[in-house]
Amino acid sequence: MTSREEILRRIRAATADISSPPEVPRRYQMAGGATGRTDDGLVDRFAERASDYRATVRRCPAADAAQVIAGAVAARGTRRIGVPPDFPAEWSALLPGAVPDDPPLEVAALDGLDGVVTTCAVAIAETGTIVLDAGPGQGRRAFTLVPDYHLAVVRTGQIVATVPDAVAALDPARPLTWISGPSATSDIELTRVEGVHGPRTLDIVIVAD
Repeated sequence: MTSREEILRRIRAATADISSPPEVPRRYQMAGGATGRTDDGLVDRFAERASDYRATVRRCPAADAAQVIAGAVAARGTRRIGVPPDFPAEWSALLPGAVPDDPPLEVAALDGLDGVVTTCAVAIAETGTIVLDAGPGQGRRAFTLVPDYHLAVVRTGQIVATVPDAVAALDPARPLTWISGPSATSDIELTRVEGVHGPRTLDIVIVAD
């Protein structure tokens, strides 16, 4: 008998009298558990928490979105900004040096961009997190992780209260990228270094629906 077979034999012997798995207590907060907060409260909380993560947050009405997005990009001094397929044309019309990711750019070309703009799938008020799932206007994963600057556009209707609410709204079969502020690590001597695993700089534009 091999070691593997012996381990499996012991597991079967130890679980022989178990007819069904025990019920798992679900005492943690589920989707919809955060109550008493208005839509404006969700937006305020998301903006506050995202700022805590060193993201720069701007808010605007839908009519001003194109100008605010272009202004944020220009303020970073970008000259070549990547634009994913299906990014709203009315938002990209004023962007300086827009470079479409269609057909998909090679990694070297992505690295040569000054930054990218995207939409998002969901944003979470409690954690200041935005989530991408490669849907329309969000681009593929490499598109948002290779360049050094990322501007994400969040519609107020996409902001949910908590992580369980976000999980309930997302498709787990899609490639999910969860972003809480600029990429950062403190692995070496507890010194914070930004831009190691993704963009060094994150801008968020919250557009009122």
